[in-house]
Amino acid sequence: MRHSRLGSVRKVSAEARVGLVFGFAIGAGVAVQARINGALGARLEDGVAAAVISFGAGFVVLAVAFAVSGRLREGGRRVRRALSEGVLRPWQLLGGLCGAFFVACQGLTVAAIGVTAFTVAAVAGQLLSSLVVDRLGLGPSGRTPVTTVRLVGAALGVVAVLVAGFGHTRVSGGLSVPDALRGTPTALLIVLPALAGIGLAWQQAVNGKVGVVGGSLSAAMVNFCAGLAALLVIEAVVVASSGGPAEFPTEPWLYLGGFIGVAFIALAALTVRWIGVLLLGLTSVAGQLLVSVILDVLTPTSAGLSATAIVGCALTLVAVAIATRSQS
Repeated sequence: MRHSRLGSVRKVSAEARVGLVFGFAIGAGVAVQARINGALGARLEDGVAAAVISFGAGFVVLAVAFAVSGRLREGGRRVRRALSEGVLRPWQLLGGLCGAFFVACQGLTVAAIGVTAFTVAAVAGQLLSSLVVDRLGLGPSGRTPVTTVRLVGAALGVVAVLVAGFGHTRVSGGLSVPDALRGTPTALLIVLPALAGIGLAWQQAVNGKVGVVGGSLSAAMVNFCAGLAALLVIEAVVVASSGGPAEFPTEPWLYLGGFIGVAFIALAALTVRWIGVLLLGLTSVAGQLLVSVILDVLTPTSAGLSATAIVGCALTLVAVAIATRSQS
């Protein structure tokens, strides 16, 4: 009996260690996706088109998975039944709209402000809005009280965004932002990923509700369907008003953003069972921020990597650690 317990302890410990590595890898995947979609948006000179390609690729991967898996199709049927019975509300299937906005912001702004500044803004926005989402009980875990510690963490996250935003002066031409945004101070352009981060907290909450009913990949499929539909409508308006991209780049790596998105969604569904939501959040944020800095050093955008972006990155790590301390 004792031998069995020791084996169980070792197994749990090994799973926890692997889970921590996976959590870091999930965050790294988000940062890499941002860099890829940002580069694709810059090459197309259309950040929304880059988001359509990313979401479209993810949708195709999931559609194939659902076509070959009866278990996944059953999860989809459970979601439909829950919707018809009122267990799920129609608005809870719209989390993908926020995901679409997040991916579109990658394509629109990363080339202009860099991966690090984008990540700082998105994480800080997510940290801030999670207070409201938890207080309203929109997620599957119900209401979570807003403590002073979490408020301090959120406030520090806002400071981190302000610091990171002042690393550059103005958005240059030749990027994936609309003509109306060219010449905009970067301190204002960084508001876009901050707003996208605010939407991510709501997206995770409603996707969590869908995931409880039909499983994590069913939630992902609903997410990709809603997001892709919205992006196609927006891109149709863009093409009608100013024309589509003149040509598409031939480098295969520029089209991997959607595949990476599906990969880290599936990996998160596995990892959360091993290390829990709190550690998954901490390790993924650490991976996202640290890999963002590495990407800005090794594959810099036209924005480069500023000292203020690095300071903002450090402040965001501290903010996340403070905000989650009351939950530990």
